[in-house]
Amino acid sequence: MKYDVMLKILMLLLQKRKITANELAARYDVSVRSIYRYVDELIICGVPIDVARGRYGGLTIADTYRLPTGYFTREEYGVIINALNAMASQISDENVTSAREKLESKQKSEKRDSSVCGNIIIDGGTWAGSKKFTDKMRVCEQSVNERKSIYVDYISRSGEHTRRIIDPHALVFKQNVWYVWAFCHTKQSFRTFKIGRIKSATFTDKTFVRREFTRDDVDLNFVYDKSKFTEVTFEIAKSALADVEEWLGIDNIEPRGDGFTATLALPDDGALVNKILGFGGGVKVVSPEPLKARVVAAARKIAES
Repeated sequence: MKYDVMLKILMLLLQKRKITANELAARYDVSVRSIYRYVDELIICGVPIDVARGRYGGLTIADTYRLPTGYFTREEYGVIINALNAMASQISDENVTSAREKLESKQKSEKRDSSVCGNIIIDGGTWAGSKKFTDKMRVCEQSVNERKSIYVDYISRSGEHTRRIIDPHALVFKQNVWYVWAFCHTKQSFRTFKIGRIKSATFTDKTFVRREFTRDDVDLNFVYDKSKFTEVTFEIAKSALADVEEWLGIDNIEPRGDGFTATLALPDDGALVNKILGFGGGVKVVSPEPLKARVVAAARKIAES
């Protein structure tokens, strides 16, 4: 906590050059006394901060002071710029763009190899509809920033089609998928909505009062109920290997005889049987028996239709 706040104070001073201890205390939820203690430690470390107390006082950093060359390594620059590129590809935030440009400029001024930077591209949309997805992301992101209620046409995983007004409070990026965490007027509680399942999102003429929350208030385990996970063992034919690797992950598949096997816990929801059948016989369920029986029954129903 201490060093995190100290670093934030330094970065804010580099941006604004002058700020009061009261402003910093309010921003980082610490006492004014703690702010002065953190500043004293920065001064000891060689940061030229001038401390002026009183009504017109404040904390001022020398205009000539810059982060020393080599403050970030080449790898650190790459990681930060890649992260900002990933965010900028989905969220049209001017601050993100500005931060990325400043870091790239700083990196070039230090004559560092930039070949490893900017090599992450994120597209959360479907193969045929990335523009529509980006438009929905823009509406959700603007709603979070400007506290505007939005009207969404939403189709749940189970196929339930609802229209509702929501107050977006945060965007969530989990397992390569974008969600919006919002207060739902219909349910009168917070819900997490997968942006890819929002058919349309439009602004209403209403604004909302943002409810205070912390990261701990956001349910990040919303994708699957852990109680519905089942340990499954598959036999996998060579013909289906590439597709199954993309589904289960290469690390979970082991060679066995003329084929391959995999044992892992999977969410046993309505989609699991359909997913297995989608491999056209290339995936065989070894266990558990109830899942195996459901796959056989579903395959027979298809054959009889």
